[in-house]
Amino acid sequence: MPELELETVIYEVEEPVATISLNRPAALNAWTHQMGIDLRAAFTAAHHDPRVVGIILTGAGRGFCAGADMNLLGGLSGADGEQEGVEIHREPPPGDPDWPADLRNEYTYFLSIPKPVICVINGAVAGMGLPVALACDIRFMSDDAVITTSYSHRGLIAEYGVATFLSRLVGPAKALDLLFTSRKVKGPEAEQLGLVNKSCPADEVLDYAKAYIRGLAEQASPTSMAVMKRQLYSELYKGFEQISRDAEKEMLASFVRPDFVEGVTAYREKRAPSFGRIGDAG
Repeated sequence: MPELELETVIYEVEEPVATISLNRPAALNAWTHQMGIDLRAAFTAAHHDPRVVGIILTGAGRGFCAGADMNLLGGLSGADGEQEGVEIHREPPPGDPDWPADLRNEYTYFLSIPKPVICVINGAVAGMGLPVALACDIRFMSDDAVITTSYSHRGLIAEYGVATFLSRLVGPAKALDLLFTSRKVKGPEAEQLGLVNKSCPADEVLDYAKAYIRGLAEQASPTSMAVMKRQLYSELYKGFEQISRDAEKEMLASFVRPDFVEGVTAYREKRAPSFGRIGDAG
């Protein structure tokens, strides 16, 4: 396999495991457009590499993905001048093109990779990091890592199908609690809620995931796993393509609201945001 040239992602294969690491550790792997490009390339390589039985997605350093890069969000909100557009990939995403279109969306195409995709949550997950983590098949989390939705504190909405993922993992009431409050959830509670499959000590979680994939390689048919994954998701996420497109429209609309400007400004100024109330005519 030719070596990949990636700016913001590390791609490593140790048969039968491919490990993909988001690699902006100084910024807690905050999401950028380039990271999206690199991640697509890495998943394409893992999909087509016959050595790879399972794929691990994790983060370099102390974080998994702390959300979108706040400097980019500042530009979108107009806080740094004119409002900029949002870069959306228009080429087909990775994954099996014969699988339903509902499973091949902007940042949730892991659903259509015909190999097990395991997210190793080694540190903070927020905002844009959340749909990426929730689109993986299985999640193992460090005990002291933290998940937060963060959207309500920035004047944003549940992007890229997060509302659907959360409601199907933990139920509507718990999902709304996580979305409304943006409270921080550590590994043990995330396991209890059903957000993750298992919470592990920080120095064990990556090895646990690798051992899990090695076990699959020794005992499970790759073809059987691919077919079962397609069966499960084809029914569970039927209609998800339209859900994702609707969420994209809502996200773009949120970028031009005063609440988004206030949310980003408050974050930068390290203060509580001051949002207008619904029904306020002023």
